[in-house]
Amino acid sequence: MKIIRTFMAAATALAVSAFVAPSFAAEDPGPAAYSQALKGKRVMLVPMAMGFDLAQGWAHYLKTEVEAWGGVFETRDPNWVVDAGAQAITDAISSDTRPDVLIIHSPDLNSYAKLMKKAQAAGTYVLLVDNPANFPADAFVGSDWDRLGQLEAEAAIKGCGPNSSKKIGLVQGDQANSSSLYQYAGIMKVLDKNPDFKVVAKPDSNWDATTSRNVTTTMLQQNPDICAIIDFWDGDATGASAAIRDAKLEGKVSLVTTGGGEKTADCDKLQDGTYGAVVMTDLARQSGDMNAVIKFLLQSGQPAGTSHTYIYTLEKATTKADLKPDSCWDLKALQAQAAAK
Repeated sequence: MKIIRTFMAAATALAVSAFVAPSFAAEDPGPAAYSQALKGKRVMLVPMAMGFDLAQGWAHYLKTEVEAWGGVFETRDPNWVVDAGAQAITDAISSDTRPDVLIIHSPDLNSYAKLMKKAQAAGTYVLLVDNPANFPADAFVGSDWDRLGQLEAEAAIKGCGPNSSKKIGLVQGDQANSSSLYQYAGIMKVLDKNPDFKVVAKPDSNWDATTSRNVTTTMLQQNPDICAIIDFWDGDATGASAAIRDAKLEGKVSLVTTGGGEKTADCDKLQDGTYGAVVMTDLARQSGDMNAVIKFLLQSGQPAGTSHTYIYTLEKATTKADLKPDSCWDLKALQAQAAAK
């Protein structure tokens, strides 16, 4: 028994000593390495335009994070003009304050490819956001547009129902933007599996609400029994919804679209019945993905152009029945936060 008590006492002493703080704490090397790699680094966002919700949301979250770790965040506004975007990228690359990371919202598959290659050659990491391009960027963060199109088609079929005309109209963006091309491919994959449903019209809007309204008006005049329309972006789906309202077909035509998940652009319109379904981007998560990739690349030490990462944003087709208080983000709230700082 004496031997047992001796072992128990020794074990107790060892257990207690394991939980006693050491007389000195080793310094965590992480924060210093993090600061050294990131402080003073420059990040620039060149969207297709700054005047729409996604670009403003990205800029808010990126600016908050970059400035928090001691970096410099900038934006350039091409205002939907491809040449202006090209000039902004050219100026950034040749500047004495060349960005360490360039985030590009590409207008199409090819326009900026040579410039992005030049940026990488100069040592700038290139991230593509939202729209893929024919270029091996260091990272792509955004939608799997093929899958997104499939979600839209499934929502349109559900919106039509089995006893409908099964006629679907498409309002595409254009024939150059990757989001439009891949979205269309995804839609057709689903419709190929549901041959009873037919696309009866598929005009382009060129991402313009007035054009969307005009082509949708023509579509409805020629096919007044259409049961669903898929407009490829909420920015011009407002035009399609106006055409449906003008034709007095509200409640008879289910309008499906995709958007950035901003409250007034998407959730409010789901709530009032303007849209039957919206495949919405989780903007905060997408921005968080961009921030994580930026911090990783800046600490990695690997040369620009040697990483090719894809991070796809999780999405689903949201209907009025799915709405929750946090389903959308509020641009006005973000702007108020920025103004209060």
